[in-house]
Amino acid sequence: MAVQLRPVAEDDVDLHYRVLHGYRRAYRIAGSGPALVLIHGIGDSSATWARLIPALARHHTVIAPDLLGHGASDKPRADYSVAAYANGLRDLLSVLGVDQATLVGHSFGGGVAMQFAYQYPERTERLVLVSTGGVGTEVTPALRAASLPGADLLLSALKLPTMRLQTHVFVQAMSLLGTDLGQDAPDLMNLVDALPDATSRNAFVRTLRAVVDWHGQVVSMLDRCYLLHDVPTLLVWGSRDSVLPVGHAHAAHAALPDSRLEIFEGAGHFPFHADPGRFLALVEDFTGTTLPGRWSVDEWRELLRTGRWEQAAIGVEPRGRDSG
Repeated sequence: MAVQLRPVAEDDVDLHYRVLHGYRRAYRIAGSGPALVLIHGIGDSSATWARLIPALARHHTVIAPDLLGHGASDKPRADYSVAAYANGLRDLLSVLGVDQATLVGHSFGGGVAMQFAYQYPERTERLVLVSTGGVGTEVTPALRAASLPGADLLLSALKLPTMRLQTHVFVQAMSLLGTDLGQDAPDLMNLVDALPDATSRNAFVRTLRAVVDWHGQVVSMLDRCYLLHDVPTLLVWGSRDSVLPVGHAHAAHAALPDSRLEIFEGAGHFPFHADPGRFLALVEDFTGTTLPGRWSVDEWRELLRTGRWEQAAIGVEPRGRDSG
């Protein structure tokens, strides 16, 4: 059944602030019930979930942080690794009194969600991974280029009026030609607009370089997916994703045999923007029809002892082994 969403302004759910380890962290919080944490992608902010938060808050306590270096959070010279983000998320949830949660992560945020589940399995009830990073090496050439030295200067140049006009013309052309990039170009341009100054751009580049180099993504969770065998997982992808190809969805689904996979035909890298009603219905159904993941020290120990062979069975090459 289709879910109708009312128009929502970004400030419908106010930002709140907490200082953790000396840095201000911004987040949105609404509703009551089981905790649902929405984690945005690189260069984005909690505002990306604005249209969904009020509806999800009917049955959940929704927490949508601005990751450090993003949105209204501080942008220090700091550790922007995926593991550091998982730690920061744990600390924010701790001060908010949230012991366990279902994590919804988009793109880079999906990688943070998986890393959180790896580091804190006892606090992870479910995973909803939306066009997630960390399950394949391929990534759009634009992000590979942005990881190179001098990328901050290129990002700065994109803010110049002449470059802005040229980029706008290019975006329109890609849309008119019906390319996959045309599907995502408007959202990607919004990310460029969200980097108004050198501090923001530096934080973006440092975060990107933690997970991407010229060859593609350098962080993968596929080799540890066997540890999620008791964590209900929903994979959501757009069939025309120009940032992370839809083939990654099928690879992740194969590595997580009990996961659910939903492909949004015709959608790009932001399927929850393309069809928010369908996305909301999927999340509500998923959280309502699955039990929270189970975790025990003994099971975790046994999985670690046997996981290498289970990886081989599903075609995932164990890391550290020479495949050449």
